[in-house]
Amino acid sequence: MQGKTVWITGASSGIGAALAREWASRGAAVILSGRDEARLSEVAADCAEALVLPFDVRDDAALAEATSQALQWKGGVDVAVANAGVSQRSQALKTDMQVYRDIIDIDLTAQIAFAQGLIGSMVERGSGSFAFISSIAGKVGVPMRTAYCAAKFGLAGYADALRAELSNKGVSVHVIYPGSIATNISRNALTADGNKRGRSDKVIDEGIPPEAAAKTMVDAIAAGEREIIVAEGMEQAMGEMRRTPDQLFDQVAAMVAAGYIEKMEAEG
Repeated sequence: MQGKTVWITGASSGIGAALAREWASRGAAVILSGRDEARLSEVAADCAEALVLPFDVRDDAALAEATSQALQWKGGVDVAVANAGVSQRSQALKTDMQVYRDIIDIDLTAQIAFAQGLIGSMVERGSGSFAFISSIAGKVGVPMRTAYCAAKFGLAGYADALRAELSNKGVSVHVIYPGSIATNISRNALTADGNKRGRSDKVIDEGIPPEAAAKTMVDAIAAGEREIIVAEGMEQAMGEMRRTPDQLFDQVAAMVAAGYIEKMEAEG
C-alpha cells in the first residue's frame, strides 16, 4: 500500500479507526472522516501520514468540499471505504418513521453520495477500489433492526450493481459483511423514538476485536474478494448461507462486457 491513499468514513472509532491503523501500518496514507474531529485526530496520531476531514455525512455541501480536498491531497483516492453508520434496537411496530428516515439517510443514502463523488476520478484513472461496510444484517433480516437491515441490504444492492457497471473500468467493488465486532455500535444504536440506546449487547462486547476484523478485511480486499464475510459461529453460518456465488457476479459482469449498458442506453 506504499504510495496509496485510503479514505474512510466513520473513522473516529470501531471498525473505521481499526481499518485506518491497519492500512497505515501497510504504508498507506489515510484520510479520516467523521463528525468528531478530536477523536479523528487521535486516530491520525497513530498513522504515519493522515489527513483529517471532519464532516457530517448527511451534509451534501460539506461532503463535496471534503471530496475536493481528498482528491487534491495526493492526486486521487485509491481505496474509498463507506463505513459510517448507525444501528437500531427497536420493534417495527413501535418505531417512529423518522428513525427509518435517519438510519437510511446515514447508512445508505449518504454512503452512496460518498461513492458517487469518487466514481468519476477512479474511472478516469482506470484504477481504484470501493469497500462498502454492510453487515450480516444486510444478508439476513434480524429482529429489532428493520431500518438497519433495509439500509444495509440496500447498500449491498447498490454496491453489487456498481461493481457490474465498473467491471471493465479497472475499478473494484467489495462488500464487507461484519458480524458482532467489539465496538460501540449497540450502545449508539437508535431506539424507537430516535434516542441512543446507551448500552451494549453481550454478543457485541464478546465479539471479534476490531483490530482482528480490520486485518481480515484488508487482507480480503487485497486478495480481490468481492464479498467478504467477517463473523464467527452462527453469524458466520448465516452469512455463508446467503453468500452470492462468484459465478453470478461473473455472469453479470459478462453482460456488461457484452454491451448491455450500451444497448440499454441506445434504447433510451
